[in-house]
Amino acid sequence: MYNLSQISHILNCPLRGNRQASANTQPKVSILLTDSRSLTFADQTLFFALVTSKGDGHKYLPSLYQRGVRAFVVSQSHEEFRNTCPEAWFLVVPDTLSALQQLAAHHRSLFNIPVVGITGSNGKTIVKEWLYQLLNDSRNIVRSPRSYNSQVGVPLSVWQLEPSHDLALFEAGISLPGEMERL
Repeated sequence: MYNLSQISHILNCPLRGNRQASANTQPKVSILLTDSRSLTFADQTLFFALVTSKGDGHKYLPSLYQRGVRAFVVSQSHEEFRNTCPEAWFLVVPDTLSALQQLAAHHRSLFNIPVVGITGSNGKTIVKEWLYQLLNDSRNIVRSPRSYNSQVGVPLSVWQLEPSHDLALFEAGISLPGEMERL
């Protein structure tokens, strides 16, 4: 688990608490969330308000707050959420997707284990699952869930790394030029 001050330092961004928030109410983060429909443990969640061509995650902040989430990574000013989210904490960054990737990269740097990256235009998930089945009896393996191989899925997969793991199997896919370098 990370606290928000640590994450603020990793992302080199300001941590802003609203008027009713205090240092002792700072949540401990173990879950990164990018889809408001997948909320499980609100008190351990850091929501990344991703902005895509299809939507803007910032519009889900008030409903997530009502469901118990208190930690948010935003690319807009947190001031507009001051009234609807009075006890929330905000990490304000220029690009929430880049922040997600940066946090996952930092988390990965804490582990000195082999990582197998599986890429290609077809068969990534099948190869990953096949390798897992072959090695699972002798290794403690973390792997991408389902086919989490996108710009969002890879960081969410990497976030699952724990000290007990001794091998990682991650898929990485691209849909636009330049994406593989970011992954």
